Amino acid sequence: MPGSKLYIVPTPIGNLKDITLRALEVLKQVDTILAEDTRNTMHLLNHYQIKPHRLQSYHKFNEHRTVQSLVERIKAGESMALVTDAGTPGISDPGFLLVRACLDNEVEVEVLPGATALITALVASGFPTDRFVFEGFLPHKKGRQKKLKALTQEERTIVLYESPYRLMKLLEEIKQFFGGQRNVAVARELTKLHEELVRGPVTEVIAHFTGRQIKGEIVVIIAPPQN
Repeated sequence: MPGSKLYIVPTPIGNLKDITLRALEVLKQVDTILAEDTRNTMHLLNHYQIKPHRLQSYHKFNEHRTVQSLVERIKAGESMALVTDAGTPGISDPGFLLVRACLDNEVEVEVLPGATALITALVASGFPTDRFVFEGFLPHKKGRQKKLKALTQEERTIVLYESPYRLMKLLEEIKQFFGGQRNVAVARELTKLHEELVRGPVTEVIAHFTGRQIKGEIVVIIAPPQN
C-alpha cells in the first residue's frame, strides 16, 4: 500500500489508454483521490474498474480553504492522489498550492510522469523544441495586450493554452503583434478521434478556422522568428 504521502498522478488528455500502469496502481491503492471534477474522474476509474476508497472534490474554487486540512490528514497517515480532468496536475490546473503546502510541512510528495498537452503539441508542431517558454492561458482582459507585446521580443518557441471560444481572437492578436507571416501551430483535440494540427503562417491558420465551429481543448504554438 502507498505510504503517507501525496501522489501527483497525470491522467490522459484524451485517449483513455494514455495512462501508466503505475498511475493505475496508485489510484487503486490510495486512501483518497482528490479530483478536479469527480464526474470526469469517475469516468476514468470506471473504465479501469477502479473503486476508489474515497473520492473528494479539489478544484480552483476550494483549494485555498482546503489545503491545510489536507496536509494535516496526510501527516496523520492518509495517502492521497491528486488528479485533474486531463494531463498533469499543477500545469494550468490545481496542484501547485497543495504541493507547496506539503513541502513546507515536510510531507512527502511523489510526482508520477505522464501526459501533458503542452509537450505533445510542442513536439507535433515541428517548431524548435530545444528552448521554449510556456505561458499557459493569457489574461482574458487586464494585462493581455501588455503580455502579448512582451512576447514579441521572445526568441524561443512560445506555447499557449486557449479555449475554443477565444481561439480566433488570439490568432488575430498574434497577427497584429507578431505579423501575418509568423508561423503558428494550432493543436486541437489531441489524442482524440478528431485530433487536428494546423500549421503555417498565422493568416493561413486564421483562414482555416474562419466560419468553423471550433471545439475541444486547444494548444497554440508560436514559432520563433524566422522559423
